[in-house]
Amino acid sequence: MSLSPIPNLPFPVDSTNWDVFQARYDQIMSTSLDSDNIHQWLSEWSRLGRVIDEFGSITYIESTLDTADAQKEQAFLNFVENIEPGYRRADQALKERLLAFVASDKELGEDMELPMARMRNQAELFREENIPLMTELAKLGNEYDKITGDLKSDWDGEEKNLYQLKSLLLDRDRAVRERAWRATMALWLGKRELLNELYNKMLSLRDQIARNAGFPDYRAYAYKAYNRFDYTPEDSIRFQNAIETVVVPAAARVYERKRKQLGVDVLRPWDEAVDAGDDPPLAPYKGQDALIQGSLNIFEHVDETLARYFATMAEDGLLDLDTRNGKALGGYCSSLPWRKRPYIFMNGNGTHDDLQTMLHEAGHAFHAFESFNLPYIWQTDAPMEFCEVASMSMELLAAPYLTKAYNGFYTTQEAARARIEHLEGILKFLPYMAVVDGFQHWVYTNPEVAHDPAACDAAWGDLWDRFMIGIDWNGFEDERVSGWHRKLHIFHVPFYYIEYGMAQVGALQVWRNALTDQSGAVATYRAALALGGTRPLPALFAAAGAAFRFDEPMLKDLVELIETTLAQLAQAN
Repeated sequence: MSLSPIPNLPFPVDSTNWDVFQARYDQIMSTSLDSDNIHQWLSEWSRLGRVIDEFGSITYIESTLDTADAQKEQAFLNFVENIEPGYRRADQALKERLLAFVASDKELGEDMELPMARMRNQAELFREENIPLMTELAKLGNEYDKITGDLKSDWDGEEKNLYQLKSLLLDRDRAVRERAWRATMALWLGKRELLNELYNKMLSLRDQIARNAGFPDYRAYAYKAYNRFDYTPEDSIRFQNAIETVVVPAAARVYERKRKQLGVDVLRPWDEAVDAGDDPPLAPYKGQDALIQGSLNIFEHVDETLARYFATMAEDGLLDLDTRNGKALGGYCSSLPWRKRPYIFMNGNGTHDDLQTMLHEAGHAFHAFESFNLPYIWQTDAPMEFCEVASMSMELLAAPYLTKAYNGFYTTQEAARARIEHLEGILKFLPYMAVVDGFQHWVYTNPEVAHDPAACDAAWGDLWDRFMIGIDWNGFEDERVSGWHRKLHIFHVPFYYIEYGMAQVGALQVWRNALTDQSGAVATYRAALALGGTRPLPALFAAAGAAFRFDEPMLKDLVELIETTLAQLAQAN
């Protein structure tokens, strides 16, 4: 599949030629700036940014749709090498001009106060010498996608990629699951040295970027680069500690129930995903069309406007949902800001996990649609901690409508199983999130040691033993300690993972509200999404009906709610 070209462009674009963009920037720079024309000036700059951002999104999306397509890869690299550096420089020049003109961040109104603060922060971080380093990092990220997107194994004469192997972990036959798990791990371990080498290059570049900007380490740089105005690295570590105290024991109870239900002496890695009951694995759909129609039916019950958004994406060809060989790993929702549309990419194979991914990414898409109404591109840049509230809340808000009674995917009993799997998954996810986040705190505050892959393995292993209690990895030490290779965020977007944990706490509060007033919770959720990036995190959480808190009392309340609901669903099942 391919994306349609950018519609109604004000000028032709070419990924090999920055000059046409530079001419537009020069025109904006040469325009006189005063109180009468400031908003028109911002509008012209914003429109230009929308064109470039969409152009970059398209080249990236196309490269992930088929990592083996040399032409698509080259178009992405052309953008990274020829357009992005000029974009960074030209945008910096306009930021400096605006910041010199505007005396206070409040001067342009409440909806621009936070975007102005972010702009000021980014202008302070800018270093010319970091531009080529960021270009190189983007190219290395593309290498990770190529390496991992090409992983596939022979299975009884049929070639299966990672997602197809993953679906076999749901098989009732334990021998099949073990075989599929071993095949998957063999693929990853076969790339171990290559991934270690790739990561080392990334570490060196990130360390240099931080030092060029005057920071002692990349963690300090990253927190500022992500505009994390509302919490610190120490707050993240306190969140990890609260998870260890409150959530890890709850996750261990989930694993122990699974062990007893399966009737095994110990729970092994290939036992974690399978349903412990006697029923076959949940298989909600077959093929992209069925996933689209069933999801649309669900969204029509959640909210008619949200359903219309999703239908628009289907009509415009902005969904690529099935897995296939050569497709990059993962799933994401990208923004096409010129045409004011989102795009969803995922690797569906007909499992319940795929349905959850669909609901998750649709939440991101709805966030984009709601915030596209804001006048300037910078106002649509919501903090990632709240972007994930949008996605994770949608998983929970859609849960009541999974059944066939709503033209969803499941019988009542199957829907109960699906909701149990989802809620248990939340309890298991938060400790895993703490491992991923904790690993990156260790890596980027110990750069000298972190360049040794064995030290990285040891750090990951220590965190795994601390947070992931309940599954026996005995005999699979290499597979356990190299688990950081299998988390693409560690390679692509370091420190972008705490957002998922914070957002999960926010989403659970939205769900708690929905248990007593579903329609009211959805309306509040939509109103919060419409704020885009115009409010700080505590205000965005509050607008959605949640508190920006990650302490032990908050986690205790939410874990109790989850475990109470799980008991109720188990009775229904």
